[in-house]
Amino acid sequence: MSGIDWLVIGLYLLAVTGLGLWTAERVRDPHDFFMGGRRFGKLFMVCFGFGAGTHTDQAVSVAARTYSHGLSGIWLQWIWLFVTPFFWLFAPIFRRMRALTTADYFELRYSRSVAALYALVGALQLTVNIGTMIKGVGTMLVTVSGGSIHEGTAIATLSLLFTVYGIAGGLQAAIVIDLVQSVLTIGLSFMLLPFALRSVGGFTGLRIAIGEPEAFHLIGPGDMFYIVVVGFNALVGVVTQPHVHANCAAGKTELDGCIGYTYGNLIKRVCTIGWALTGLTAIALYPGLTTPAEIDQTFGLMARDLLPAVGPGLIGLFIACILAAVMSSCDAWMLSSAALVTENIYRPYFAPDRSRAHYLRVGRIVAGTVVLSSVIYAHFLESVSHGLETFWRVQALMGIAFWVGLFWRRATATAAWCSTLVAFAVAALGANALRNVFDVNAFAQHWLPAWTLQDGALRLPVQMLAYLGTGFVTIVAVSLLTPRPSQVRLDRLYRALHTPVGQDEPPPRAPFEVPPESIPRPRRKIIEHPDFELRYPTVGRLLGFLHVWLWVLALFIGLAWFIAGAGHTS
Repeated sequence: MSGIDWLVIGLYLLAVTGLGLWTAERVRDPHDFFMGGRRFGKLFMVCFGFGAGTHTDQAVSVAARTYSHGLSGIWLQWIWLFVTPFFWLFAPIFRRMRALTTADYFELRYSRSVAALYALVGALQLTVNIGTMIKGVGTMLVTVSGGSIHEGTAIATLSLLFTVYGIAGGLQAAIVIDLVQSVLTIGLSFMLLPFALRSVGGFTGLRIAIGEPEAFHLIGPGDMFYIVVVGFNALVGVVTQPHVHANCAAGKTELDGCIGYTYGNLIKRVCTIGWALTGLTAIALYPGLTTPAEIDQTFGLMARDLLPAVGPGLIGLFIACILAAVMSSCDAWMLSSAALVTENIYRPYFAPDRSRAHYLRVGRIVAGTVVLSSVIYAHFLESVSHGLETFWRVQALMGIAFWVGLFWRRATATAAWCSTLVAFAVAALGANALRNVFDVNAFAQHWLPAWTLQDGALRLPVQMLAYLGTGFVTIVAVSLLTPRPSQVRLDRLYRALHTPVGQDEPPPRAPFEVPPESIPRPRRKIIEHPDFELRYPTVGRLLGFLHVWLWVLALFIGLAWFIAGAGHTS
């Protein structure tokens, strides 16, 4: 690394930290700290939606998966592609909750204990995610810098910086900085590709070097079943990712949340194409890699080998892009974890009815503690494996209670607990985590059809169908066997969810608090029954949903058409 590289990195770190500290003076209470005062417009919300959901390990994992499986490896992240239009429909739900966390929904809809369960699981999940991510980035920086950056130093510096500006400026700092981070993350996604293609002779040379037409197939054998089931699992679980609440609800209006979260993720789908094509070129540049550790390093190796020959400072710029991608996610995750612990565990169970300044101080302390715990976890983590499939399983477990409770008044708190625990047990069993008690893979090899297996283990989509199916059946059956929930609480919840947020509506004093002058928007039910709350969407919402589908189909068909023709010789 040259002096120019270090200068670029230093300027970036100073700029984002200074920008974050500059926003601190506008943070006066927990509403400002955890939700940014709900004062952000469309541009900031798009960058926030993109930045919070896009991080370095995704680029690395998609490139590695493409190296091993060909272009179909893109579905490691593109399983969200066909889920994206639904973001337009559910984003207003979070804005209409008028709450600080998704746990507030679980408390009013079910009980305080269900909210605490969600808060605990969500905070621990994000703490582990932050630790795993900063560990992975630390390892990658060692590779990219050729050993000039020490892993421990990278982890400590990275954690300190996003903690400082996050604690000072809260979500407002995270959103403002994500405007800068998003540009750099997009740069990270496509920076290597033109130089990698040039080094292998373009797409024509790439096809010749790889020599296997199957590597360029967008959908491989058996992929469709995987795409449909894993995509449905993603739709069930996305609503219970803790940071999604702020992604949808921190805007000034419902439309800001719709556009921000939907288009932020559409940009991510475009970036995924860059990650996959970069991984495809790695097959030609680094043939013969076999171990997962070797394959995971291809993204960093390409930067180290290609960029210095192009021009000075590019390694520094690439590292700045890496830092931007991880910091834009970790700051949002840190604040979401702190909000869950402060608002849904500390406030109700340990210190109710304290001042707003008190909860703001506690939120900042919890945020710092979350990051410290993540750093400790990262140092004890011997190696970084991208446990994306495990994350997919975990996020969907409480998604069952979320969706059923949203549309069916009869769902009860006892049923939510039972459904979550049963689905967790089935998921653990399907992943063969209980092999000492019951070896599900051995059972499947003897008693289940061959299509349910892959490499001697139960296929992931089959596992998902098992725990989602048992989870949905359990919540319905137990609800019918237990007493009905309070109609007063349900009426309050559905009144808020059916009442659009006004342009000048003041910040709520409590979750699901609707101003007296606001009137719920009447809409005809799809099922005319008092226990069901599934209503026809408005014309505007339906048109928005359909126009996002056009973008999704354009991306899918456009990439398929491009790959089909790119590099073919006459």
